[in-house]
Amino acid sequence: MSQESVWDYPRPPAVVPTDDRIRVVHAGVTVADSTAAIRVLETSQPPAFYIPRADISPQVLRPGSGRSFCEWKGPATYWTVVAGDIVVPNAGWSYEDPTPSFVAIRGHIAFYARLLDECWVGDEQVVANPGSFYGGWITSRVTGPFKGDPGTEHW
Repeated sequence: MSQESVWDYPRPPAVVPTDDRIRVVHAGVTVADSTAAIRVLETSQPPAFYIPRADISPQVLRPGSGRSFCEWKGPATYWTVVAGDIVVPNAGWSYEDPTPSFVAIRGHIAFYARLLDECWVGDEQVVANPGSFYGGWITSRVTGPFKGDPGTEHW
């Protein structure tokens, strides 16, 4: 298995389909299970995996609160995950009306590994991107250092 350095990822970010099985589980509930996800690769950040809504359990998603704006992708919408009686506010995000370069991720949602019990790429459970803003997933396939910890915002 070859490794990718996040410092080799481009700016603006690249949109790359993956056929890896991507899974998200919280409180024993399968939130998402997909072999049709899209990776977004941006300099200094581990990949963010955008999962098609068709592969996300519809009963676990509720609209979240707040907004943010990405200079590349446009305005972000946030999603709350409800697994049984467990509510995880703003556990995911999407770009409902992305810029033309990112139209491939319309109808897809990415999830914060730091907020959910299990996020998987293939048979490997991911490590959450450091910090509280970025939502990339760290696996043995990527090397850093990764943007996200305090003091790295200027990278």
